[in-house]
Amino acid sequence: MHMAHPWWLVLAVAALPALAVWLLRRHHQRYPWPGAAPYSGRGAVAVGATVLAGVLAALSLAPLAVAMARPQEVLSREVEHSRGIDIVIALDVSGSMAALDFKPTNRLGVAKDVISRFIAGRPNDRIGLVEFAGAAVTLCPITLDHHVARSLLERAKLGVLPDGTAIGMGLGTAVNRLRKSKAHSKVIVLVTDGSNNAGELDPMTAAALAAKEGITVHTVLVGRGGEVPIPVQVQDPLTGRIVRQIRRLKVDVNPELLTEIARKTGGTAFRARDARSLEKVFRAIDAMEKTEFSSTKLVRYRERFGPWALAALALLLVAVAAEGILGRSAW
Repeated sequence: MHMAHPWWLVLAVAALPALAVWLLRRHHQRYPWPGAAPYSGRGAVAVGATVLAGVLAALSLAPLAVAMARPQEVLSREVEHSRGIDIVIALDVSGSMAALDFKPTNRLGVAKDVISRFIAGRPNDRIGLVEFAGAAVTLCPITLDHHVARSLLERAKLGVLPDGTAIGMGLGTAVNRLRKSKAHSKVIVLVTDGSNNAGELDPMTAAALAAKEGITVHTVLVGRGGEVPIPVQVQDPLTGRIVRQIRRLKVDVNPELLTEIARKTGGTAFRARDARSLEKVFRAIDAMEKTEFSSTKLVRYRERFGPWALAALALLLVAVAAEGILGRSAW
């Protein structure tokens, strides 16, 4: 049984207050209309009829509430099954991600904002986070609690891990997070702006491990190679204080490596040269990795409010008859 408008059921709660108000009204109204005094001798019968009328009128609110809620008998249902996706995002937090060619902040700041929106747009998937520079650590295990995942993503920052770009270590750590996953689809999104120059695990070895586990790896190369503006901390030779300066430093990239990682695992290699193109990349990944949703749809149903409405009407008619005939007073 299904209620189309269940909030009408609160009307049933009004039965007791309505009865109390009715009885108080009758108690303080000995003679409802002029000329009623000659009939007041009927005493017990009239009082009993008044009480009965009040009880029946109050009780009529219960079936009336059910009728207004529109009970419906479900005749058939259509059920769709769902299968979620487990996704781990491996994010580069090496020093070059501080480059200022991505506005309004830097490469890392823009990447965090885009990834956070990506997570928010996939509420039915389990998502985990890995960060890497010269080493790699798990920032958040795969979870459905996306509020926690986004909060931990916000804490990702530069300078915590040893400097360098250990793409193999970042990818290998992400593979470990998905190794025991039972999801029908397992995906890693590898976001980096450099070339592998640190770590004990070769990127292609990590890619082979991902392929063996049935994990698809999409790679995203952030920014351009060559010289880019990067803020650095230097010591002022006159004052000895540490000051921040923006210098143009060379950043090596290896798009061929990222393309090969994606190809080996059945993924796609993307390149984002600015904030807008990075947003487009994650929209494309979101469209590629679709989750099958589960839902239950009511297909056919039959209205069942009629008997409840008739019951409410019958109680009201009996109440009117009891008060009007036996109680001999106007409504």
